[in-house]
Amino acid sequence: MTKIMFVCHGNICRSPMAEFIFKDLIKQQGRERDFVVCSSATSTEEIWGNIGNPVYPPAKEELKKHGISCEGKRAVQLRKSDYDKYDLFIAMDSMNIRNIDRIFGNDKQGKVHKLMDYTDRKGSDVADPWYSGRFDVAYRDIYEGCKGLLESFLLI
Repeated sequence: MTKIMFVCHGNICRSPMAEFIFKDLIKQQGRERDFVVCSSATSTEEIWGNIGNPVYPPAKEELKKHGISCEGKRAVQLRKSDYDKYDLFIAMDSMNIRNIDRIFGNDKQGKVHKLMDYTDRKGSDVADPWYSGRFDVAYRDIYEGCKGLLESFLLI
């Protein structure tokens, strides 16, 4: 079983979108038992009194347009102790990578990757809808990355 943690800044837009898109893809393939999938934030901006905010409504709506529910998801923070609990940490952008490195100290086992590295746009960042308002573009990037990530396991 492979344990994957998707990571973004606040865990209310891109990383929960990735979590639920990937869960949908593995469900379609009948591979739910092969993976544990979740998401987290590098910051505490969306977490108040140990209770995280729910998925940002426009992100939730974009998922819903594609028949995907993220009901019940609340932001949680990435912790140093997560490093030993997960096989992969999939970041949405370069700033996430820097913050993940700050939290973990180092990535001695090579577990941290960018989502777009699983596409033909290696090195690119997932478009951030928080600033652009383009949740459709973020969905497209995330779907493409999640599809590529899943395909990398099918090749193993």
